[in-house]
Amino acid sequence: MLSNPGAGLTSRWVFSILLPLVPLFASVNGAAPSPSSTLPDRAALAAQVRAEFLHAWRAYEHHAWGHDELKPLSRTAHDWHGQSLLMTPVDALDTLILMGLSNDAEKARRLIVEKLSFDKDISVKNFEVTIRLLGGLLSGYQMTGDGRLLRLAEDLGTRLLPVFDSPTGMPYRFVNLRTGEVHGSRSNPAEIGTLILEFGTLARLTKKPVYYDKAKNALVQLYNRRSQIGLVGEEIDVETGEWISRASHVGGGIDSYYEYLLKCSRLFGDRDCERMWRGSVRALNRHLADDAPTGLWYGQVEMVTGKRSATEFGALHAFLPGILALGGDLGRAKRLEESCLKMWALQGIEPEVLDYRTMQIVQSGYPLRPEIMESAFYLHRLTRDPRYLEMGSRFLEGLIKYCRTDTGYATLKDVVTKEKGDLMPSYFLAETLKYLYLLFAPDDTLDLDRVVFNTEAHPLRRVDSSIRSARSSR
Repeated sequence: MLSNPGAGLTSRWVFSILLPLVPLFASVNGAAPSPSSTLPDRAALAAQVRAEFLHAWRAYEHHAWGHDELKPLSRTAHDWHGQSLLMTPVDALDTLILMGLSNDAEKARRLIVEKLSFDKDISVKNFEVTIRLLGGLLSGYQMTGDGRLLRLAEDLGTRLLPVFDSPTGMPYRFVNLRTGEVHGSRSNPAEIGTLILEFGTLARLTKKPVYYDKAKNALVQLYNRRSQIGLVGEEIDVETGEWISRASHVGGGIDSYYEYLLKCSRLFGDRDCERMWRGSVRALNRHLADDAPTGLWYGQVEMVTGKRSATEFGALHAFLPGILALGGDLGRAKRLEESCLKMWALQGIEPEVLDYRTMQIVQSGYPLRPEIMESAFYLHRLTRDPRYLEMGSRFLEGLIKYCRTDTGYATLKDVVTKEKGDLMPSYFLAETLKYLYLLFAPDDTLDLDRVVFNTEAHPLRRVDSSIRSARSSR
């Protein structure tokens, strides 16, 4: 069901995962809060986000159509590999559908099925291509029923499979889409462990278990190399299985590994992943959580000893409140999201990295990241607390005030000076504006009881029965 009446898709576009919501979290905190004139106007805010999405999409359409991403300041296009993989159209397709922009969705879908080819002599990063393109094609197929999107997804998945041919089964970082040549043995938990939702969905849709088994084995191999106190490090060699960096945190390079442990258990009913998630989150809460004078944060420690090595938290870390909430720990999730809001409030928009002990900015860029909005969305769905609508309104205000340009939206090089960068990443349309829209839109816009978002915010349909992998964790 689309939330915009009269903006329906063609009858071929089977939109079976968007059904009237039977709230997954209806039992949490009882009934919704009573209406009040002081509450944010959800309908108006949803309409505003939709309008801003259209502003960004029209800019891409006018200045970068058929290319990977828009450069809004120079009004030109950016292709990751010198030739386009249609990164923005694939990433944005399900957002277009969710917002009821049926004509634009149809135009993007036609571009994808008519122009996208993976038969290219280019070396791509497996992680980015998996979460953006494979995830986007799979969600697009599940939302539209267009078999050509699934065929593209299977072609891509087949071309990515050589990454798993390492001595440990953990994937190399890069693969040539035409030759299958791989390289990049120095990897990290995020790039190793953030594949199973996409490859698992591909396995189920194509009835080819190899995709699930390869991704599941990689995840298990990584988990089995955790320290005695249950933590993983920042960098590992996928050929030797030896840790290169033992810094442990929940930021970039590790973040979505933890996210996928929980979401794998939810999407596929995988009991191994559920057990690995529960063990991992206990270790995070025991060793990384830091009750500082400025609030609850999750900092950095040495993975073997648990000794604190840094008091840093940033935009990428801000996924954690939402995942803690989804995992049932509302108390920590609420406190951590309040800390994230403090980080945002320092400059009216969040920095990439903050020292939470001193509240001084360590890395001052803001590349239009979505994680803080994602957590607000989950917390609102779980608690029905209008506090998170108020947060979302502040996030939207900051985006418009500091990142909007006449030609779409731009990253910030510095949140203090507000100097803009010349890029509108595809995830801004796939994630940032999607999560803001879903925060404000009617709850029946998306049935969370039937889907799990991948780390790029592509909704993938849940299954009732567990997928049994050929391998299991110890």
